[in-house]
Amino acid sequence: MTGKIAAVGFYEGLPINDPNSFQDVTVPRSQPLSNDLLVAVRGVSVNPIDTKLRQKAQKALTPQILGFDAVGEVVATGANVHDIQIGDRVYYAGTTKRAGSNQALQLVDRRICALAPKTLTDAQAAAIPLTALTAYELLFEKFGLIAKKNANEGKNILIINSGGGVGSMMSQLAHWAGLTVYGTSSPDNFEWLHYNQVDFPVDYHGDPKKKLAASGIEKFDYIAVLYAITPYFDAISDLIAPLGHVGTIVEVEEPLPLVTWKNLSVSFDWEYVFAKTDFNRDIATQGRILAHVAQLVDKGELHTTLTQTITGGINAANLRKATALVEAGHMIGKVVVTGPF
Repeated sequence: MTGKIAAVGFYEGLPINDPNSFQDVTVPRSQPLSNDLLVAVRGVSVNPIDTKLRQKAQKALTPQILGFDAVGEVVATGANVHDIQIGDRVYYAGTTKRAGSNQALQLVDRRICALAPKTLTDAQAAAIPLTALTAYELLFEKFGLIAKKNANEGKNILIINSGGGVGSMMSQLAHWAGLTVYGTSSPDNFEWLHYNQVDFPVDYHGDPKKKLAASGIEKFDYIAVLYAITPYFDAISDLIAPLGHVGTIVEVEEPLPLVTWKNLSVSFDWEYVFAKTDFNRDIATQGRILAHVAQLVDKGELHTTLTQTITGGINAANLRKATALVEAGHMIGKVVVTGPF
């Protein structure tokens, strides 16, 4: 079947308050390749990567379609897809290599999808994939922790910026896996941190080393920096335990003096959720991770980090509202836009 479908796109990276920063457009409908699902999108979540890619976008003649987190109904499948059926509800984080979820019908590789948690609404499910994948990959693939309930008891982790989207999922996963979780945020967000299984919230203002020493902790086995690492580097050097692990998700412009950690034998990891799909490596692990996360949600071990839903349709006006919230940088949890295109 050919024809046009509704979408929300843009032609150049304009400020979000510009009415043309997002536009309601139509794009050609595509047919699924052998490993693809064609998904009728029902809900999308806005992430910082959406804003960064839009802001950097050069002027184009055809609309650019962003969007990563999504939940929707499968309306067609490729020839090699046998375990997902038409009518199934799936969720996924997408890829930078194909048009995104801000369109009525999206093609997505089945290997990076999973059945959405049965216990969640579309909005609640759409808030999960990208942040859950990022947190899961850093904890269990990069740090080498065991992805089983209480399997890592006796170990601790410090999550810097634990009130953000990734931090809110990471603290839940780390707690489920048995770690004692410390997390930094503004004191205004301590209730949110407790809700997401942070055992010991830490005020990020001032010297974190002094605050942590006052709480009785001196060294951490794992430190996840979900913010620019440079301002925290000296403090981390004092707080990381010998043979410990440090990981981050935010790129930096300044060189990192990692030699400082050489004699501690500290491991350092970057986590970028799209590395697998960008380079066609271990793609199917992302579908398996999302399937595991869905099981944990349906068992009550994890919960959504949705904090705001914009209803009334996935359109340019509502995506501008959601994106403005993300760009403001003050919200906790995730914002989702739902409804028809």
